[in-house]
Amino acid sequence: MTTAAKSDINKVVLAYSGGLDTSVILKWLQVEYGCDVVTFTADLGQGEELEPAREKALRAGVKPEDIYIEDLRETFVQDFVFPMIRANALYEGEYQLGTSIARPLISQRLVEIARATGADAIAHGATGKGNDQVRFELSAYALDPDIKVIAPWREWDLNSRTKLIAFAEEHQIAIATDKRGEAPFSVDANLLHTSSEGKVLEDPGKAAPDYVYQRTIAPEDAPDTPEFITLGFERGDAVSIDGARMSAATLLTKLNELGGRHGCGRLDFVENRFVGMKSRGIYETPGGAVLLAGHRGIEQITLDGGAAHLKDELMPRYAELIYNGFWFSPEREMLQAAIDKSQERVTGEVVLKLYKGRVSVVSRKSPHSLYSAAHVTFEEDAVYDQKDAEGFIRLNALRLKLLARQRD
Repeated sequence: MTTAAKSDINKVVLAYSGGLDTSVILKWLQVEYGCDVVTFTADLGQGEELEPAREKALRAGVKPEDIYIEDLRETFVQDFVFPMIRANALYEGEYQLGTSIARPLISQRLVEIARATGADAIAHGATGKGNDQVRFELSAYALDPDIKVIAPWREWDLNSRTKLIAFAEEHQIAIATDKRGEAPFSVDANLLHTSSEGKVLEDPGKAAPDYVYQRTIAPEDAPDTPEFITLGFERGDAVSIDGARMSAATLLTKLNELGGRHGCGRLDFVENRFVGMKSRGIYETPGGAVLLAGHRGIEQITLDGGAAHLKDELMPRYAELIYNGFWFSPEREMLQAAIDKSQERVTGEVVLKLYKGRVSVVSRKSPHSLYSAAHVTFEEDAVYDQKDAEGFIRLNALRLKLLARQRD
């Protein structure tokens, strides 16, 4: 069921940030649906203090036991970001899917909280123009086919900031001073990335202003001395930096710091949204850029060539599934099983150089390395008979010769 009759709704679980939009949605649900609201606020490493959301929810009349604020950073990185890194996932060849990969986790908890509290529906603040509405709802339906979803932006007539503020004032919702004017752009952030879109960024023919970047220094302003780090991997997942073992979220936090100060992970990107339009975004993924480079580096010596090339063929489809909201689909799970199988011996260390916006692999080593110096040496060897290449070439040339003769 995609929408809910108002008379059927007694309680709703709302994905709630405490900002203007979700504060208005909370009150709108109470007014329009006459229902109780449970708020869910997830700490995914967005870098904001979340306790004010509790106070705002209490002021809006939400019962203390119906306010959920959860630190999901470890779950986010270990169970969602890391599986994606094992696949080397990039949407349209460049985007590391920082927004996309957070939505299934939020949806999962919305559904779980709805079950735990006996709620009749879940609600989100995604607009009818974006991808997030699709991601939230496809994930929710995959987890509970009978869940009811309320998407206020597709129902109400509060289609401007002026109307939102007027509604907030009418219902005595506190509005931060900096929210009364038009924001120069919108931001989504979590431990993997920041995404900035809209307003001053809507024209892809104009360069993004410097003030848009929040997590990375400009590469030209980065240190003149490169920094070298050693990233340790076990079965495809990063586990240590310079020999110090860390939890998944702690490791990514540290990589964000390292990559950010060297200007790594910036992307100005025009993408094709699942809903049909193109959009321009400024993405900052400093830790993700370092992580991806390191993972590809260790795969270079631990993955068989056939497996590596097949992974590269599967990756665009895998990335598209995540972008389009199909994290909980059987095809994504099938691809993940194949990817995870390939990672069984992807263990070792990679030395990376961070310098002026670039992440470069300097060296790599593994107890499971498939690299054989004896076979590739330019010096005399006793393991490879170069005469074998003649027959190999003849067999591979056979069909080409037959085609050439036919053309003649």
